[in-house]
Amino acid sequence: MNVTVIGTGGWGTALAVLLHGNGHKVALWGRLPEEVDPILAAGENKAFLPGVKIPREILVTLDTGSALRGAELVVLAVPSHGMRSICEKLKQFLTPGLPLVSVAKGIENETGARMSEVIADVLQTDRIIALSGPSHAEEVGRGIPTAVVVAAKDQGLATTAQKAFMNERFRIYTHDDIIGVELGGALKNVIAIAAGACDGIGFGDNTKAALCTRGLAEMTRLGVALGARRDTLFGLSGVGDLIVTAFSRHSRNRNFGERLGKGETVEQIAASTPMVAEGVKTAKSAWQVARRLGVDVPITSQVYAIIYEGKAPKQAVRDLMTREAKPEFGS
Repeated sequence: MNVTVIGTGGWGTALAVLLHGNGHKVALWGRLPEEVDPILAAGENKAFLPGVKIPREILVTLDTGSALRGAELVVLAVPSHGMRSICEKLKQFLTPGLPLVSVAKGIENETGARMSEVIADVLQTDRIIALSGPSHAEEVGRGIPTAVVVAAKDQGLATTAQKAFMNERFRIYTHDDIIGVELGGALKNVIAIAAGACDGIGFGDNTKAALCTRGLAEMTRLGVALGARRDTLFGLSGVGDLIVTAFSRHSRNRNFGERLGKGETVEQIAASTPMVAEGVKTAKSAWQVARRLGVDVPITSQVYAIIYEGKAPKQAVRDLMTREAKPEFGS
């Protein structure tokens, strides 16, 4: 197939390399010269995926028309907070009915929209696939065995994406619960920030295990309230992605939380790294949506308070631990 990957971050770059290895003709589009020019000069993305060579056959370009000309599948690998503006930019170049794969893991602030909803709103299409699961770009780019899930309302679309991406090192499962798959990938980032904060404070394995377990419970509560199926949150895009994001050294969200736990401010962390921790903005969206629906999300609420209200991480943990006593299930 002719495949265009939108976004020259680590994930977009890793997927472009993977798709090229699967025999597709691949274009990788970047928004800014400072993103694209170093890749062309070095033959790798030293800023976001160092050490992974980008084959010369991949067209790396700033030119939107050239990138999308003849495309049969488009992969949207941009941060969730930029999805709406990027889709607006691409709109005039996209062929009607073109399958679109979203690999962004976030919920839009203010609207509370999932990425497929943002894409549908801007591009007026329902041919959207969500790809999610435990998949750090640093490992996918190096061919380390990984399994993820693709979800779409139309199972033919999900199968199309499965065939395009799957190989012996990148296993793809299909799913029809796009709501659950998208929410699992987004909400786990918030819990991973909390897990990182526990690391930064210096707590142990007991704390982190409890936090992740209770975090999965509130991910499930909120997901079901938004129309997801409960079992989806116990799959690759829920518990699977939560495990890797809460524990991995590659995890931007865990690292962000760890630095918060060590006493750095949000502003200090943001100023020192070009990497995007999706959970920062999703914490606000999830908190807003949960309040609107009346869903209890204590961990998410504390992460929101740390990031947006300046609450001390140690105080947030103390408040979680001293909540009213409750039974484990049904609460």
